Amino acid sequence: MISTRIWIPAAAVVVALGLSSVFFVDEREKALVLQFGGVVAVKEQAGLAFKVPFIQTVVRYDDRILSLFTPPLEVTPADDRRLVVDAFARWRIVDVVKFRQAVGSQGVQLAQNRLESIIVKVIRDTMGTVPSTSVLSNDRTALMNHIRDLAKAEAEALGVDVIDVRLTRTDLPEQNLSATYARMRAEREREAADEIARGGEAAQRVRASADRTVIELTSEARKQAEIIRGEADAERNGIYADAFGRDPEFFAFTRSLTSYERALQPDNSSIVMQPDSVFFDYLRTDKAE
Repeated sequence: MISTRIWIPAAAVVVALGLSSVFFVDEREKALVLQFGGVVAVKEQAGLAFKVPFIQTVVRYDDRILSLFTPPLEVTPADDRRLVVDAFARWRIVDVVKFRQAVGSQGVQLAQNRLESIIVKVIRDTMGTVPSTSVLSNDRTALMNHIRDLAKAEAEALGVDVIDVRLTRTDLPEQNLSATYARMRAEREREAADEIARGGEAAQRVRASADRTVIELTSEARKQAEIIRGEADAERNGIYADAFGRDPEFFAFTRSLTSYERALQPDNSSIVMQPDSVFFDYLRTDKAE
C-alpha cells in the first residue's frame, strides 16, 4: 500500500518532467531553445523537439512573411518640391539567432520599430536624389527596387530579409494642393482660351470667305442681269424703231394708249392740264375720226 502511494506520485512527476521536456514546433514558426538567456538550440523544422525541463525555455518566432506600414512622410526631392509619401514593406525573419541577439526579449514589436526607422531613412535619402517627376511617375519600379535593396542591406543586422517595399501614396502636402489645383485650373483655362481664340479666328476666316463668295456671286449675277437687261432694252428699242419707221402714226397712237393706261387708273385718278394738250390728241373727236 505504501509502495503504491510512493509509485503514483513518482509516476506523475516523471510524466510531468517528460511532458515539460517535449515541445512542438509548428510549420509556420521557428523556435529557439534558451538556457540562462543564451541560445543552445535552433528548431526550424516542424515537429517534436526536446529541452531540459525547468532549465531551458522555448521562444517562438513567426516564420511567415510579415507586413509593415510606414506613417506618411514629408520628403523633399531633388527639385525642392515637397511631397507626402507613405509605403509598406514585406519582411521575414531569416536568422533567428541574429534576430534574438538584435531585439532581445521584445521580439517582433521592436523589430518592426527598428525596421520602420530603416525604411523611413532609406526613403528620405533616396527621394532627395531624384526629381519629383520620378516619384510621381506611374512607373516607379526601379525606384522602389532601389529602396528595397538599400533597406535589405541595412536590415541584415537584424536577421531579417526585406522582401519588397512599395510606395502606396505620393501626394502634395495639403497646404500646396490648393495652389497646385489653382495653377492647373489656370493652365487649363488658358488652353481653353487659346482653343476658343483659334476657333474664332478660323470661324472668322470661313465667314469672310463666305461673305466674299456671296459678294462675288451677287456681283456676277448683277453683271449678267445688267447685260441681259441691256440686250433686252436694245432689242426693245430696235423693235420700237422698226415699228416707228414702218408707221409713225400708228406707233404714236399705241404709245398714247399706253400712256393713257398708265395715267388713267380706276382709283379716282385726277389730271390737271389744258384740254388742248398733246396728251389728249387721240381723245379728241376729230383725231378719233
